[in-house]
Amino acid sequence: MSSISIRKVSSRKDLRKFVDFHYDLYRGNAYDAPPLFSDEMKTLSKDKNAAFEFCEAEYYLAYRDDVLVGRVAAIINHRANEKWGRKSVRFGWIDFVDDLEVSGALLGAVEEYGRAHGMTEVVGPLGFTDFDPEGMLTWGFDELGTMATLYNYPYYPEHMERLGGWEKDNDYVEFKIYVPDAIPEKMVKISEMVMKRYNLHIRKLSKREVMKEGMGQKIFTVINDSFQDIYGYSNLSPKQIDQYVDAYLPYADLNLIPVIEDWSTEEHKIVGVGISIPSLSVAMQKCCRGRLLPFGWWHVLRALKRRKARIVDLEMIGVLPEYRNKGVNALLFYDLIPWYQKYGIEWGESQVEMETNMCVQSQWSYFDTKMHKRRRCYKKML
Repeated sequence: MSSISIRKVSSRKDLRKFVDFHYDLYRGNAYDAPPLFSDEMKTLSKDKNAAFEFCEAEYYLAYRDDVLVGRVAAIINHRANEKWGRKSVRFGWIDFVDDLEVSGALLGAVEEYGRAHGMTEVVGPLGFTDFDPEGMLTWGFDELGTMATLYNYPYYPEHMERLGGWEKDNDYVEFKIYVPDAIPEKMVKISEMVMKRYNLHIRKLSKREVMKEGMGQKIFTVINDSFQDIYGYSNLSPKQIDQYVDAYLPYADLNLIPVIEDWSTEEHKIVGVGISIPSLSVAMQKCCRGRLLPFGWWHVLRALKRRKARIVDLEMIGVLPEYRNKGVNALLFYDLIPWYQKYGIEWGESQVEMETNMCVQSQWSYFDTKMHKRRRCYKKML
């Protein structure tokens, strides 16, 4: 008989325990970039996350002798399932001590939830949408994590192998992109050529345009249209777009968010966007248990405003499909490289890229790069 008890999160107090478990498990870890507590609570709250328009979920806690030893979320994204023709229950927010009985019980709870809802497979780690962290780290455990990705101990993928029945569904790679001393000559030539040939223009938006005049929504509409064919993606709803505008853009340095407009169209249509921010990983490590108070806010604000980070996180790069062969990706970095140089940025984090997505990885051909992390989404048939 198992000594592990699985309890469903049924109250706000339980949800706080669910979120706090990660901080406890990774306390003092040099590579984990812990998320903000308030962001996690909002994302997991069914009355605050717009993803619950088309998702349903339950959260589980694992206990041994009344000591919390693990957590996991079971998520069904109905929109993604319909789009991709799958009946998947996702597991996400999974953390556990190094005990195979614990990890097995947590994943067993997700399997049971999936069967009860007519699902035929379990996949993960995945969140509600592509904008949540995804993929279990399988290589690169001694590399600093980012707020947009998951960090986990090396024993996590070992458990997935030992538990049996789990297989690869999708693998991701991540790169360090080193900032050059000057804009590569080839990039300069291509950028100047495509601006002239296609009447494309680089534009920096003002805070008012982004937050008051609807340009923020247009940026995420481009992201939506750009990501539509990516593994597991489901289109953002208007309410979700509003949430992401409010979450990402109010504190962003708009010098690091160029948009590309097509001036051959009457409305100067936005056809590409690059969203990058100074890395907050070290700042988040200095926040006590993901809280901004009492002093965490100072470290985050310093990273955002005083431009002290050596690393920039390339959060999202979106180019409309019909413009991908017109050099728009090069145009984004033609604008960004001088700003990175001005801010003293040494290298950028690519974030997760499907290992098979050569189109995305080809954009780094202008730069010196190092592939420094790999991660995996697993699948198990029910």
